[in-house]
Amino acid sequence: MTNLAIINGTVYWEGRLQKGDVLIQDGKVRSFGDRIGVPAGVEVFDAEGYGVFPGFADVHVHLREPGFSYKETIQTGTQAAARGGFTLVCAMPNLSPAVDSKQTLTAEQALIDRDAIIRVLPYAAITMGQRGEELVDMKELAGSCVAFSDDGRGVQDAEMMQAAMKAAAGLGKVIAAHCEDESLIPEGACIHDGSYARAHGLVGIPCASEYEQAVRDIDLAEQTGCRYHVCHVSCRETVEAIRAAKQKGLPVSGEVTPHHLVFCDDDLQDDGRFKMNPPLRSAEDRAALIEGVRDGTLEVIATDHAPHSAEEKAGGLLNSAMGVVGLELCFAAVNTQLCRSGTIDLAQLVEMMSIRPRELMGLPSGIRIGESADLVVVDPERAFVVDPQAFASKGRSTPFEGRTLWGDIRLTICDGRIVYRTSSD
Repeated sequence: MTNLAIINGTVYWEGRLQKGDVLIQDGKVRSFGDRIGVPAGVEVFDAEGYGVFPGFADVHVHLREPGFSYKETIQTGTQAAARGGFTLVCAMPNLSPAVDSKQTLTAEQALIDRDAIIRVLPYAAITMGQRGEELVDMKELAGSCVAFSDDGRGVQDAEMMQAAMKAAAGLGKVIAAHCEDESLIPEGACIHDGSYARAHGLVGIPCASEYEQAVRDIDLAEQTGCRYHVCHVSCRETVEAIRAAKQKGLPVSGEVTPHHLVFCDDDLQDDGRFKMNPPLRSAEDRAALIEGVRDGTLEVIATDHAPHSAEEKAGGLLNSAMGVVGLELCFAAVNTQLCRSGTIDLAQLVEMMSIRPRELMGLPSGIRIGESADLVVVDPERAFVVDPQAFASKGRSTPFEGRTLWGDIRLTICDGRIVYRTSSD
């Protein structure tokens, strides 16, 4: 277990950033304050100029195992997470087989117990096989999963979603929805229905396919009282719907990815690293997402970390698989885009990456005396050029390749153990 005094850092403590030292002994946080005494045998880590934050949490990650271990494994995915400062990730259920029964959930949990180096909480599917035809036995699964989601597919039938929300509400569980009305998406659609698609003769994915289902589900959440979370929000109308729901006091939240905050369809290249679902939308949509973060409508940053093989991402915009990786770059990308521009401050970013994700899932948050150390040390001013070949993840596809970002992860401690420490100067 870790014995470490982290001194001179800017610590997120009890809801605000303040200068101080954190003492960790036998893996537990023993004290916080100004110039704490350092017992004999405790290593000193000078965090002058660094942030010391509760470990980041990502409620939307694809670890691909079991079933797709050529894309990612729980071991490589959690190594990538630790390098990104994450101490908790929630793993989506679109595996093979889908996580839709006690048997499949138990099989996934066995791999997590064996290979994960940080905390992994699995989702269970909303419907059997994620096909939208029959609800899973939520009561049977509720005690072993963090929440329910058919991520990768929207639940097409409103009555099915209503039944799911009613059951989840009775169990105190979150429904996290990939909003996508398949009837509104033309065959062959691969990117946003915008200027790039028109200029290059590609079939576009309309914003309505996302926001119309989100609006439907928000209405159902109001009817059922279900805690409802919108995954990877990408367009202005969805932000507006979530904002209106919050103003009504509904139990509705939304997440946004770093790539949707940084890029839009003006940035597209005919390269698989720019293909994901939902797609990069218009500059107007991106501005709405940023405003949604600024005013608190979008409470959570999530990566939608979705690794694929190099071959699956080699088909350009038309023929590549949808999905990009994000765990190792998340803090730096958002710090660069929003904090360095003055849109939000570091305290709000910590809340979106550490505090709110845990609160969404009903988990304790923050650095706490007497509890196992669960924290990340970051240098928000250190710049680096993104090199996917250096990733711990098996996935290499990211639109950030070659970009300069600010925000280096120096140290990650999970459950009292150091799970990542940079080797750079």
